[in-house]
Amino acid sequence: MRSAVVVGLATVAILTGCGSETDAGGSPSQEPTASASPEPTEDATPSETPSPQAPPARPGTVVTTASSDFGTMLFDKTGQAIYLFDRETSDRPRCYGSCADAWPPVLTKGEPRADGRVRAGLLATTERKDGTLQVTYAGQPLYYYAHEGKNEVLCHNVVEYGGTWLVVQPNGEAAP
Repeated sequence: MRSAVVVGLATVAILTGCGSETDAGGSPSQEPTASASPEPTEDATPSETPSPQAPPARPGTVVTTASSDFGTMLFDKTGQAIYLFDRETSDRPRCYGSCADAWPPVLTKGEPRADGRVRAGLLATTERKDGTLQVTYAGQPLYYYAHEGKNEVLCHNVVEYGGTWLVVQPNGEAAP
């Protein structure tokens, strides 16, 4: 019975375009960020200068968990499924150009934040060639699939761009 489910899911993946290397799409929008500036207090005199303070930490992309056909896995806070690329064996991204068009990186402008069963200690970032910060989990760069809707998981175990795309479990391992 399990092989029938896998075959059915593979068929859905093929029909939904996971294997199409020529389609390009935009990445899901990231959460806008704002920064606050400290304001002087009313009792400060002109000769007093406020003490320098470190700027507040910029909030980053939230990575959370939800249930799927593959068990509990990583999603962003909007419900977009998150994948890893098994061709990448370190935090250095290898998916650029048409690969990144089909599989946009999970980007952040600040420290990524854990929610749900995500382990904060496994979240980090890596710098891409263009200077943007890509979220990593357990040392693996993270990606979305560009042609997948919110709360959809259509592209697990898809072979494309020289490797296999897999959903990520809270322990940092790829789902079976």
